[in-house]
Amino acid sequence: MGRRAQAVPRGFRIRFAVCAAALAVSTLFLAGRAVQLQLLESEFLESRADAQQVMEAKIVARRGRILDRNGQPLAVSAPVDSFWVHPDSLEKLRPYLPRLAQVFGGTAGQLAERIERARGREFVWLKRGLPPSRSQAVLDLKAPGLQLRREYRRYYPAGEIAGHLVGFAGIDENGQEGLELAFDSWLKGRDGRKQVVRDRLGRHVRDIAGISPLERGRDLRLGLDLRIQYLAHSELKEAVEHHNARSGSIVMLDAWTGDVLAMVSQPSFNPNDRGRLRPGNYRNRAALDLFEPGSTIKPLVVAAALESGAWTPGEPIDTGPGHIRVGSKIIRDRTPLGVIDLATLLRRSSQVGATTVAMKLEPHRFWETLTGVGFGRATESGFPGEADGSLDNYKYWKPVDQAVMAYGYGLAVTALQLARAYAVLATGGRTLPVSLIRTEDRPGGVRVLSAHTAALMTELLEQPLGPGGTATAARVPGYRVAGKTGTTEKLGPEGYDSERHTALFVGFAPASRPRVVAVVVIDDPSANGYFGGQVAAPVFSRVVAGALRLVGAPMDDVPQAGRTLVAAR
Repeated sequence: MGRRAQAVPRGFRIRFAVCAAALAVSTLFLAGRAVQLQLLESEFLESRADAQQVMEAKIVARRGRILDRNGQPLAVSAPVDSFWVHPDSLEKLRPYLPRLAQVFGGTAGQLAERIERARGREFVWLKRGLPPSRSQAVLDLKAPGLQLRREYRRYYPAGEIAGHLVGFAGIDENGQEGLELAFDSWLKGRDGRKQVVRDRLGRHVRDIAGISPLERGRDLRLGLDLRIQYLAHSELKEAVEHHNARSGSIVMLDAWTGDVLAMVSQPSFNPNDRGRLRPGNYRNRAALDLFEPGSTIKPLVVAAALESGAWTPGEPIDTGPGHIRVGSKIIRDRTPLGVIDLATLLRRSSQVGATTVAMKLEPHRFWETLTGVGFGRATESGFPGEADGSLDNYKYWKPVDQAVMAYGYGLAVTALQLARAYAVLATGGRTLPVSLIRTEDRPGGVRVLSAHTAALMTELLEQPLGPGGTATAARVPGYRVAGKTGTTEKLGPEGYDSERHTALFVGFAPASRPRVVAVVVIDDPSANGYFGGQVAAPVFSRVVAGALRLVGAPMDDVPQAGRTLVAAR
């Protein structure tokens, strides 16, 4: 044995000892490092791991719904999925781009170019607003670096029927037009934030903790009745097409509360079709477009005359040979009417009669009546950008200004303002606040005309719908209707154009106890007539007839039967 040990070379023994020592030192070093990592630096390493896996995520708040007065949805938010990547993920993602393009649309090259252009940014959207049913195909690819965010997209079940009033929200659900814009802060809610764990592919693994709570947007209930809105939209669209008109609008108010029951405009647009939105089409003409009211102002002239005591209902008005001169202007009736009363003035829509009555009024009394019913200022309905209208202060009037104003020229109103003005007559002389939001309690209003004058005006406004009147086409079977036609020449670059007109009708029903006030405006009709009694009055008749049935208004113009009728079982 000793001889064998002596036979092992000395150099081998040295090398063996060195290797054993090195192995022992390495083992001790690794053991020490393990102790250091597991015991001394564990908290630091855990924080580094958390920084790589734990992320802060936004919880998108669902926008509140917009509903009609009966709870029918006009705007709702549906869940959608949006996908994004960090631009540095392009190389890892490149093999997946062809299949992503099949779902997202476009080509793989276009997706790559979009990501490349975003170099230096935190992220780039690849696709937004994808329905969950389609997003599953993307998730199944397990593409590295592709991130998903659950969002919401706005949908409008009524489409173009309520588009002008409701408006629309953008891709980030921020209100951009209509009530979506006006009540954006009410509807939008507040996004929440939370900590989440994601895997190496960026996929959500689990929630850790909430950072800030989510607050869902609040619902908005309108005074609008979708059934009446649909009827008004259909009738207005047909009338604009039949008369080859440039545009049109209808406003209907609840005479008891001031709620807007319907507000439609033509041309219309579908807020669900985002690719075809054109600014000219989504303009709400009922609240934004100004026009001269024409003969629809004559009842207010008569009301001012009655309030002032300068005229009585039966007092004769001498319209002479059918024309009157005020300053250098000659005002004419189509047919000489001779001596008439206030009822005939309205029934035959006499320009000379209205001028004669107005010129006997003190300017400030006439102006106070017009401003009292709301001319010259917005209705404060809350619709964004609502027009104020135009009415000069009486201090700046010349006699000819007062004369032409008596038959509706020299001032400008919106359809919404005109409806509010006639609502004063329908409510017994009180002006109610116009509300786009449903009113739960009947407001008291502010008195601007005496109840006696308002009652007289209601009787007088039934005259235009009677025999020989200008508004027989506005009658509603079974109901007494009070209202007035209007036909104005439009102002062009060279003055008033006798070939271009605005056709109007405004009224309320039932006359015995008004429930609805409605205005019909047809702008620039060029076929099948242009007078308000021909063009606007029939639309009023059909829309109001349907609305009265829907609100359950009892008939007040039913002939008394000579015998008792027994209903059969």
